[in-house]
Amino acid sequence: MQQRWPTRLWIVRHGESAGNVAADAAHGAGSDRIDIAERDVDVPLSARGEGQADAVGRWFARLPAEDRPETALTSPYLRARQTAERIRAAGGLTGGAPDSIVDERLREKELGTLDRLTRTGVEQLYPEQAEMRRRLGKFYHRPPSGESWCDVILRLRSALDTVSLHHGEKRVLIVAHQVVVLCLRYLIEEMTEGEILAIDAAGDVANCSVTEYVFQPHEGTTGKLALVRYNFVAPVAEGGAPVTSEPDANVAAR
Repeated sequence: MQQRWPTRLWIVRHGESAGNVAADAAHGAGSDRIDIAERDVDVPLSARGEGQADAVGRWFARLPAEDRPETALTSPYLRARQTAERIRAAGGLTGGAPDSIVDERLREKELGTLDRLTRTGVEQLYPEQAEMRRRLGKFYHRPPSGESWCDVILRLRSALDTVSLHHGEKRVLIVAHQVVVLCLRYLIEEMTEGEILAIDAAGDVANCSVTEYVFQPHEGTTGKLALVRYNFVAPVAEGGAPVTSEPDANVAAR
């Protein structure tokens, strides 16, 4: 029987972006809106984010060639694509690895009408949505024209099926976003709503942190991916880059 899962799977949040910096400034100032001109999909890495991506790329490059990622899948958002490109440029993928595969199902959670609003902004401008989110919880609340965590999970189920179909027995790197990292954990580890929200409440996923799974062939009937590390920031710190975990620019109802 062909192995369904990758031999090893790494999930990396993108490096710090200009949107992360703007969101942090907005929250610090108590503003209702996050001041950034680009569409969320077009927000680039900050200078610190570039350094973080280079550092994690060098960490991957120090692994033996037979242990490095063979394939990289990335969100279409610029900050994720730039992170994947810098990991590759630092030698973080095996030689001859194909160009990163852009998969729109790995994109950031969409906030619709609440995009670029801080929590203060949502409470002031859309108090009915703030109340609905409190009542339903972030897992099920869907902003107008946006997505709930369940919506993100639905598209990620499809993405994982593609990984299984095309990248079984391979070493795969995914570069995406904070909610995507958490929702992939929910799916791979078959968690409950309460379990994944407890992990989320314990702290943000750091920029360029590494979450890693290794395939265990004797688990269950067909094997399964076992978590090796989560939110691992040593590659960033050891590479001389600052460790950051700022919210994304569309943070309001994450």
